[in-house]
Amino acid sequence: MNIFIECYHLTQKMFSLPSMILAKTKENQIEKELQEEKEQRQKQLLKETIGTISSTSNAEELLKDKKVEKKDLITFNYQVKNEQGKTIKSSFDAKSISEVEAFLTNEGYEVVKIEPKKKFSLDVDINFFGNHLKNGELSFALTQLSTYIKAGIPLVDAVRILAKQTEKASKRKIYEKIIYDLVAGESFSTALENQDTVFPRLLINMVKASELTGDLPATLDEMSNYYTSIDQTRKQMLTALTYPMVIFVVSIIVVAFCLLYVVPSFVSMYAETDSALPAITVFTISASNFLAKYYLVIIIIVSIILIGLIVAYQNIKSFRKTVQIILMKTPVIGKIMMYSEVSMFTRTFAQLLNHSVQITDSMAILSKISNNEVYKEIIMDTLDTLSKGGKISESFRGHWAFPVVAYEMLVTGESTGKLGEMMEKVADHYSNLHKNAITAVKSLIEPITIIFLAFAVGFILLSIIIPMFDVYGAVGNMS
Repeated sequence: MNIFIECYHLTQKMFSLPSMILAKTKENQIEKELQEEKEQRQKQLLKETIGTISSTSNAEELLKDKKVEKKDLITFNYQVKNEQGKTIKSSFDAKSISEVEAFLTNEGYEVVKIEPKKKFSLDVDINFFGNHLKNGELSFALTQLSTYIKAGIPLVDAVRILAKQTEKASKRKIYEKIIYDLVAGESFSTALENQDTVFPRLLINMVKASELTGDLPATLDEMSNYYTSIDQTRKQMLTALTYPMVIFVVSIIVVAFCLLYVVPSFVSMYAETDSALPAITVFTISASNFLAKYYLVIIIIVSIILIGLIVAYQNIKSFRKTVQIILMKTPVIGKIMMYSEVSMFTRTFAQLLNHSVQITDSMAILSKISNNEVYKEIIMDTLDTLSKGGKISESFRGHWAFPVVAYEMLVTGESTGKLGEMMEKVADHYSNLHKNAITAVKSLIEPITIIFLAFAVGFILLSIIIPMFDVYGAVGNMS
């Protein structure tokens, strides 16, 4: 009887399976439509936030994402001599040769030659790695500017000093463009925004705010400290990964060399003995033959996969978000990523709040400069919550990507009116945790990579040595 009952239930489940699948598909479709509707609503909210900012927050200037209209300028290559008689070759964008000549003469150069850049000629300032300033370079430049301004040197003269001490033509051209705009009567923030591919959006926004409050040196100092901390974090990551990566690459090269050149030299010797080889040796010889025959195909396939993953990560939002979620939920690596993101997010948020930028405006700016899709989603949810009259902490409550400690300090700062100060403390705390986590991972990865190298090379050597004992044993028995 029990058998019949089980058969009945099984048959019922089989017939109900199509309807269950349809119901699940419909549920997923509804969920997808709701998510798309939510994203559209958040995008519209962000546009409305940018368009309806109050005049008291001065955020209309801060949130300008519209690029400064570029005038029709001609690129001129020039050759000049500085005060020491050293010849300098570079290029400059201007309306006419006379304008370039006037600018260079005003900067104290002796003009040797100026000519329009030919259509198909290479730029003398070409830089295949881009003309952006690294965080360390930017931090040092901001510190210098602040020091010069505090000493009573006008801003344009301070930038001139930076230009003259810069040896790379591509970097010097960045400062010359700023000088050109300042002399033409533009503000410092506009001069930076005219090179928005060189200078970070956050820096441009903070300089705009400081121009309105008249406290440019203090802002430059704070931004210098900010980019110094970012540069230190990046260097910590590079330091932690450099040694293991070198060991890993060396391991691959050593293994490939052994399989391609060492193993084949023993194959003919083993073939002459006409004896059965151990499984470990057969596997190594097969791997050697496969690598020798298809190494070009392997290199091409691996390269295509890597390039495809990089392109997909850079251009496909859903793929990038999935990868970031997987990495952030991976043991050890996830903690490092989360500490880094929380530290960066809270430090940037604190900088904006401490310069009297309203929370809604700060969130709009953060949404533009954040590269992490998970945190972008939190920011968009926060804007949505704020538009409905809710608190900022509501969007962060219980979110797996925002630790409880950071959330509690966010709530405390929100309730006490010291949100900027609390965010700075959170940033410092998680910056230290990030540093400690990297140190721990570094000490863990180093022995693992060495063990991997020893195992790989030892496996190959063992597969070569074991048959030798059999050969020597056979020779001994014959004698």
